[in-house]
Amino acid sequence: MKLYYHPLSGHSHRARLFLSLLAVPHDLVEVDLKAGAHKAPEFLALNPFGQVPVLDDGGVVVSDSNAILVYLARKFDRADWLPQDAQGTAAVQRWLSVAAGEVAYGPAAARLVTVFGSKHNPQEVIARAHGLLKNLEAHLVGRDWLVGGAPTIADVALYSYVARAPEGNVDLSGYPGVIAFLRRIEALPGFVPFVETPVGLSAAQGATVA
Repeated sequence: MKLYYHPLSGHSHRARLFLSLLAVPHDLVEVDLKAGAHKAPEFLALNPFGQVPVLDDGGVVVSDSNAILVYLARKFDRADWLPQDAQGTAAVQRWLSVAAGEVAYGPAAARLVTVFGSKHNPQEVIARAHGLLKNLEAHLVGRDWLVGGAPTIADVALYSYVARAPEGNVDLSGYPGVIAFLRRIEALPGFVPFVETPVGLSAAQGATVA
Protein backbone atom coordinates (compact mmCIF):
# COMPACT_ATOMS: atom_id res chain seq x y z
CA MET A 1 0.00 0.00 0.00
CA LYS A 2 1.37 3.41 -1.01
CA LEU A 3 0.29 6.87 0.07
CA TYR A 4 1.22 9.68 -2.27
CA TYR A 5 1.37 12.76 -0.07
CA HIS A 6 3.03 16.05 0.77
CA PRO A 7 4.24 16.67 4.33
CA LEU A 8 2.77 20.19 4.50
CA SER A 9 -0.68 19.09 3.33
CA GLY A 10 -3.31 18.71 6.02
CA HIS A 11 -5.33 16.55 3.66
CA SER A 12 -2.33 14.27 3.31
CA HIS A 13 -1.83 14.19 7.06
CA ARG A 14 -5.47 13.19 7.50
CA ALA A 15 -4.87 10.02 5.45
CA ARG A 16 -1.45 9.35 6.95
CA LEU A 17 -2.80 9.72 10.48
CA PHE A 18 -5.53 7.16 9.94
CA LEU A 19 -3.14 4.66 8.37
CA SER A 20 -0.97 5.03 11.45
CA LEU A 21 -3.87 4.74 13.90
CA LEU A 22 -4.87 1.51 12.18
CA ALA A 23 -1.25 0.30 12.18
CA VAL A 24 -1.51 -0.44 8.47
CA PRO A 25 1.90 -1.01 6.81
CA HIS A 26 2.38 1.45 3.98
CA ASP A 27 4.99 3.29 1.97
CA LEU A 28 5.01 7.08 1.83
CA VAL A 29 5.70 8.58 -1.58
CA GLU A 30 6.32 12.31 -1.35
CA VAL A 31 4.96 14.30 -4.29
CA ASP A 32 7.17 17.31 -5.04
CA LEU A 33 4.51 19.97 -5.48
CA LYS A 34 7.06 22.74 -5.89
CA ALA A 35 8.54 20.92 -8.88
CA GLY A 36 5.07 20.31 -10.30
CA ALA A 37 5.14 16.54 -9.84
CA HIS A 38 1.38 16.58 -9.22
CA LYS A 39 0.91 17.73 -12.83
CA ALA A 40 3.16 15.07 -14.35
CA PRO A 41 1.40 12.49 -16.55
CA GLU A 42 2.25 9.59 -14.24
CA PHE A 43 0.61 11.32 -11.27
CA LEU A 44 -2.38 12.53 -13.28
CA ALA A 45 -2.94 8.90 -14.25
CA LEU A 46 -3.55 8.28 -10.53
CA ASN A 47 -5.59 11.42 -9.93
CA PRO A 48 -6.64 13.54 -12.93
CA PHE A 49 -7.36 16.43 -10.56
CA GLY A 50 -3.65 16.60 -9.71
CA GLN A 51 -4.21 16.59 -5.95
CA VAL A 52 -2.70 14.80 -2.99
CA PRO A 53 -3.25 12.52 -1.19
CA VAL A 54 -3.71 9.41 -3.31
CA LEU A 55 -3.79 5.88 -1.93
CA ASP A 56 -2.67 2.99 -4.14
CA ASP A 57 -3.69 -0.32 -2.61
CA GLY A 58 -2.21 -2.86 -4.97
CA GLY A 59 -3.74 -1.18 -7.98
CA VAL A 60 -6.92 0.01 -6.29
CA VAL A 61 -6.45 3.77 -6.44
CA VAL A 62 -8.37 6.05 -4.09
CA SER A 63 -8.04 9.83 -4.20
CA ASP A 64 -9.57 12.43 -1.88
CA SER A 65 -8.58 12.31 1.78
CA ASN A 66 -12.08 11.65 3.14
CA ALA A 67 -12.66 8.90 0.58
CA ILE A 68 -9.39 7.33 1.74
CA LEU A 69 -10.63 7.34 5.35
CA VAL A 70 -13.85 5.58 4.31
CA TYR A 71 -11.98 3.09 2.15
CA LEU A 72 -9.58 2.11 4.92
CA ALA A 73 -12.32 1.77 7.52
CA ARG A 74 -14.35 -0.48 5.22
CA LYS A 75 -11.40 -2.47 3.87
CA PHE A 76 -10.25 -3.42 7.36
CA ASP A 77 -13.79 -3.88 8.67
CA ARG A 78 -13.33 -1.23 11.35
CA ALA A 79 -16.90 -0.49 12.34
CA ASP A 80 -15.47 1.14 15.46
CA TRP A 81 -14.09 3.91 13.22
CA LEU A 82 -17.02 4.03 10.78
CA PRO A 83 -20.37 2.91 12.24
CA GLN A 84 -22.48 0.69 10.01
CA ASP A 85 -25.91 1.65 11.33
CA ALA A 86 -27.80 4.34 9.43
CA GLN A 87 -27.73 6.92 12.21
CA GLY A 88 -24.04 6.46 12.98
CA THR A 89 -23.04 6.49 9.33
CA ALA A 90 -25.02 9.67 8.72
CA ALA A 91 -23.50 11.36 11.77
CA VAL A 92 -19.98 10.59 10.58
CA GLN A 93 -20.81 11.72 7.05
CA ARG A 94 -22.08 15.02 8.42
CA TRP A 95 -18.64 15.74 9.87
CA LEU A 96 -16.85 14.58 6.72
CA SER A 97 -18.91 17.19 4.92
CA VAL A 98 -17.82 19.76 7.51
CA ALA A 99 -14.21 18.77 6.86
CA ALA A 100 -14.71 19.33 3.13
CA GLY A 101 -16.70 22.51 3.66
CA GLU A 102 -16.38 24.65 6.77
CA VAL A 103 -12.90 23.35 7.63
CA ALA A 104 -11.59 23.73 4.09
CA TYR A 105 -12.96 27.26 3.73
CA GLY A 106 -12.14 28.30 7.30
CA PRO A 107 -8.98 27.20 9.13
CA ALA A 108 -7.50 25.43 6.10
CA ALA A 109 -7.97 28.51 3.91
CA ALA A 110 -6.55 30.79 6.62
CA ARG A 111 -3.47 28.58 6.75
CA LEU A 112 -3.15 28.77 2.95
CA VAL A 113 -2.69 32.53 3.29
CA THR A 114 0.26 32.40 5.67
CA VAL A 115 1.87 29.11 4.68
CA PHE A 116 1.26 29.02 0.93
CA GLY A 117 0.76 32.69 0.05
CA SER A 118 -2.84 32.23 -1.07
CA LYS A 119 -4.86 35.28 -2.11
CA HIS A 120 -7.79 34.51 0.20
CA ASN A 121 -9.10 37.45 2.21
CA PRO A 122 -7.53 36.86 5.66
CA GLN A 123 -10.31 38.52 7.65
CA GLU A 124 -12.97 36.56 5.83
CA VAL A 125 -11.41 33.12 6.21
CA ILE A 126 -10.38 33.74 9.82
CA ALA A 127 -13.97 34.73 10.60
CA ARG A 128 -15.18 31.52 8.97
CA ALA A 129 -12.70 29.57 11.05
CA HIS A 130 -14.02 31.06 14.27
CA GLY A 131 -17.57 30.31 13.19
CA LEU A 132 -16.61 26.67 12.79
CA LEU A 133 -14.73 26.61 16.10
CA LYS A 134 -17.69 28.08 17.99
CA ASN A 135 -19.96 25.35 16.64
CA LEU A 136 -17.37 22.69 17.36
CA GLU A 137 -16.88 23.95 20.91
CA ALA A 138 -20.63 23.84 21.52
CA HIS A 139 -20.93 20.36 20.03
CA LEU A 140 -18.18 19.00 22.27
CA VAL A 141 -19.88 20.04 25.52
CA GLY A 142 -20.36 16.78 27.40
CA ARG A 143 -18.66 14.80 24.63
CA ASP A 144 -15.16 13.43 24.15
CA TRP A 145 -15.66 12.66 20.45
CA LEU A 146 -17.71 14.03 17.60
CA VAL A 147 -19.84 10.91 17.13
CA GLY A 148 -20.64 8.44 19.90
CA GLY A 149 -18.37 7.43 22.74
CA ALA A 150 -15.21 6.56 20.80
CA PRO A 151 -13.10 8.13 18.05
CA THR A 152 -14.26 7.75 14.45
CA ILE A 153 -12.99 8.93 11.10
CA ALA A 154 -15.00 12.11 11.75
CA ASP A 155 -12.46 13.07 14.41
CA VAL A 156 -9.55 12.20 12.11
CA ALA A 157 -11.04 14.30 9.31
CA LEU A 158 -11.19 17.43 11.45
CA TYR A 159 -7.95 17.08 13.39
CA SER A 160 -5.17 18.25 11.07
CA TYR A 161 -6.42 21.68 10.02
CA VAL A 162 -8.00 22.51 13.36
CA ALA A 163 -4.76 21.60 15.14
CA ARG A 164 -2.77 23.82 12.78
CA ALA A 165 -5.29 26.67 12.74
CA PRO A 166 -2.88 28.97 14.64
CA GLU A 167 -0.56 28.85 11.62
CA GLY A 168 -3.30 30.77 9.83
CA ASN A 169 -3.60 33.32 12.66
CA VAL A 170 -6.66 31.58 14.07
CA ASP A 171 -6.37 31.69 17.86
CA LEU A 172 -7.56 28.53 19.62
CA SER A 173 -7.17 29.83 23.16
CA GLY A 174 -10.86 30.69 23.48
CA TYR A 175 -11.92 27.12 22.75
CA PRO A 176 -10.87 24.89 25.66
CA GLY A 177 -13.17 22.07 24.56
CA VAL A 178 -11.61 22.03 21.11
CA ILE A 179 -8.11 22.02 22.58
CA ALA A 180 -9.01 19.11 24.86
CA PHE A 181 -10.45 17.28 21.84
CA LEU A 182 -7.19 17.73 19.94
CA ARG A 183 -5.19 16.43 22.90
CA ARG A 184 -7.38 13.32 23.08
CA ILE A 185 -6.61 12.56 19.45
CA GLU A 186 -2.90 13.14 20.05
CA ALA A 187 -3.02 10.63 22.91
CA LEU A 188 -4.35 7.83 20.70
CA PRO A 189 -1.97 4.89 20.09
CA GLY A 190 -0.36 5.30 16.70
CA PHE A 191 -0.83 9.06 16.52
CA VAL A 192 1.56 10.74 14.10
CA PRO A 193 2.00 14.53 14.35
CA PHE A 194 1.41 17.06 11.61
CA VAL A 195 4.68 18.97 11.32
CA GLU A 196 4.89 22.70 11.70
CA THR A 197 5.16 24.41 8.36
CA PRO A 198 7.43 27.15 7.04
CA VAL A 199 6.04 30.22 5.32
CA GLY A 200 6.56 31.57 1.86
CA LEU A 201 5.37 28.72 -0.36
CA SER A 202 3.35 29.32 -3.49
CA ALA A 203 -0.43 29.48 -3.64
CA ALA A 204 -0.35 26.95 -6.48
CA GLN A 205 0.90 24.33 -4.06
CA GLY A 206 -1.92 25.06 -1.67
CA ALA A 207 -4.51 24.26 -4.32
CA THR A 208 -3.32 20.69 -4.83
CA VAL A 209 -4.86 18.95 -1.85
CA ALA A 210 -8.17 17.18 -1.42
